[in-house]
Amino acid sequence: MDLKNFLSEKKKIVDSALKKYFFVDKEEPNIINTAMQYSIFAGGKRLRPILCLIAGEICGGLSKNIIPTACAIEMIHTYSLIHDDLPAMDDDDYRRGRLTSHKKFGEAIAILAGDGLLTKAFEIMDSKVVKEIALASGTKGMVGGQVEDIITSVHSIQYIRLCSESYGGQAVNSEQKLKEKLEYIHVHKTAKMIEVSLKVGAILANAEPKKVKAISDYGRKIGLAFQISDDILDIIGDKKKLGKKGSDIKNNKLTYPSVYGIEESKNKAKNLISNSKKDLKIFGRKAIILEQLADYIVDRNY
Repeated sequence: MDLKNFLSEKKKIVDSALKKYFFVDKEEPNIINTAMQYSIFAGGKRLRPILCLIAGEICGGLSKNIIPTACAIEMIHTYSLIHDDLPAMDDDDYRRGRLTSHKKFGEAIAILAGDGLLTKAFEIMDSKVVKEIALASGTKGMVGGQVEDIITSVHSIQYIRLCSESYGGQAVNSEQKLKEKLEYIHVHKTAKMIEVSLKVGAILANAEPKKVKAISDYGRKIGLAFQISDDILDIIGDKKKLGKKGSDIKNNKLTYPSVYGIEESKNKAKNLISNSKKDLKIFGRKAIILEQLADYIVDRNY
């Protein structure tokens, strides 16, 4: 299967559906709708809604029954990006090659645009999966990961290594805890939303529990690999292709390259991808597109 064309066609489906939620009715105040549209149509890959659709399809579901929830997931993802870019968080001026929302509309409208997208998502998603998505995007998922991301920095690594040298290596347990914290951040900040995208697609297709679990396990692994790849690209990626300047080093973020180095981080991502494919065996040949997507996650350059 030609993955590039497949993703392009699925993206068109998602974009077309999203337009129906933003360009049908004119709601006041107009500025907030303009700001929401600015970010939701900023040219994202639509990976999460596409994964939701694929999961539903390989489990025998109908896309028309899944597309509203897939769009809702993209709205939640976009809200998180708007807030991530704010001066109080990552303080980024560009996203996908364009001015970030707060640079275009000001901080107050950017915050409210994110709030608007988040609440609109829960307005349109299938009630059957509200709790799953709330858990993945809230304090037990994405928000929790973002909190830990903010309060933990690479300075912790330097401190632990200094302690280890001073006390004859007794700080090893502390360094292990730091690695566990790193995984917690990445799993919750990024992987949870990728995992739930696949999980709810399967649930909406009325998949049997063992298939829901298998596709969820796959999603968690590729989600973690996706964030590790992002960490690496933030350092060595082409900034023009990324559409933003790397900010992890500037913000002293705890990342896989800062703890393990780039080469070991690449190996960890590849191992996750390899293991994720084992979770797909239950679906047989139907899941070949998910295998290709897994490879794309570590091979991509933006």
